[in-house]
Amino acid sequence: MTQSDKGRIGTAIRTFVDDRAVKFTIHAHREMVEENITVSELLSSLADCVLLEDYPDHKRGACRLVCGKAKTGRYLHTVCTYGYPEAIIITTYEPKPPNRETAFKRRMKQ
Repeated sequence: MTQSDKGRIGTAIRTFVDDRAVKFTIHAHREMVEENITVSELLSSLADCVLLEDYPDHKRGACRLVCGKAKTGRYLHTVCTYGYPEAIIITTYEPKPPNRETAFKRRMKQ
């Protein structure tokens, strides 16, 4: 995937957010409740998100893992698909150890 492709993906997600064309799976809603993530916080993190991983062959359709900093200051990871008339949020969570070294870097397996 080229930098241009990554930029288009970010632009597409931001367009859906700006248009409020976003839906949430039940799983995403449960994660948001469990991690105390508000809709406003999630949407603000997607406004300036960075693509971390691409899953073109995912069973629910092509989706992406993105990371963005919410207006509250916390980083959120969000898995979403945007190949539909709206973005579908599959899950969202705050990246934490032991799986993440930083919001943008996976911890190396030992």
